[in-house]
Amino acid sequence: MQAWQVHENGEPSEVMRLSDVERPTPDDGQILLRVRAANINFPDALMVRGHYQVRPPLPFTPGVEICGETEDGRRVIATPALPHGGFAEYAVADAAAVLPAPDSLDDAEAAALHIGYQTGWFGLHRRARLEAGETLLVHAAAGGVGSAAVQLGKAAGATVIGVVGGSDKAAVARELGCDVVVDRRAEDVVGAVKEATGGRGADVIYDPVGGEAYTQSTKVVAFEGRIVVVGFASGTIPSPALNHALVKNYSILGLHWGLYNTRNPKLVQHCHEQLTDLAARGAILPLVSERVPLDGAAAAVQRVADGVTTGRVAVVPQNGAAV
Repeated sequence: MQAWQVHENGEPSEVMRLSDVERPTPDDGQILLRVRAANINFPDALMVRGHYQVRPPLPFTPGVEICGETEDGRRVIATPALPHGGFAEYAVADAAAVLPAPDSLDDAEAAALHIGYQTGWFGLHRRARLEAGETLLVHAAAGGVGSAAVQLGKAAGATVIGVVGGSDKAAVARELGCDVVVDRRAEDVVGAVKEATGGRGADVIYDPVGGEAYTQSTKVVAFEGRIVVVGFASGTIPSPALNHALVKNYSILGLHWGLYNTRNPKLVQHCHEQLTDLAARGAILPLVSERVPLDGAAAAVQRVADGVTTGRVAVVPQNGAAV
């Protein structure tokens, strides 16, 4: 089979190599899956660079989120068991963690319903307890993680403010349903959010960016607001001033979705059922901005790493088309 492999860490476009390799052999408790679509996540780029907390042994195949097909023909979504990731014709996954792919979504959309939407659901509902009528602020609202949070926020009845970088991404955020869009490259984020909320600020802030975005969050979080720390796409991990959280009476909530797979897998299953229902009702629809063939994966991972994409970019081994 063909698979992208990383033999040394570096920039994706430089170190990912498409190779002919043997199909992976599942270990006990694992199953072999034919990859129907693999979505590119920012952690894939970090893993290739060697900057992620998970460091698979070299060589490895990246790709942490797929829609695959079992040997008996079932369409499923899964997180592949590294080092046999999803940017390949076949991958392996833990059988207990495989979930049914929603019938209402095509392969790329189904794959995209997993990590980003699970993270959004846990962040907004399990951690922040978002309520209808509240104001949700989403940083990087046009990205893969942010776009999921925007749709989930709207589905929950929140007013959603999306912060983006650039006019093209602003247009995407509006199409996703943001009530207010702030272009951080052209506007003062703090001033724009305060104006949009009448000075009150946002009840829940969803931050996959860190760095300056987190600093802005602390200035626009409402009384009894909640800042959900999802990741640090900016590359800068902030050091929160806890005296500021005390004086303004807000909460800082960390979210590591992966822990639920081991600490409370039944809750992951429950979340998937909720997401499947929302997708069936048309309340959410993963934004897949590109579908590329397998041989285009390295260039696509590089674009995600460079922050120039919107939504999800899907690698589809079947000639780059949904199957």
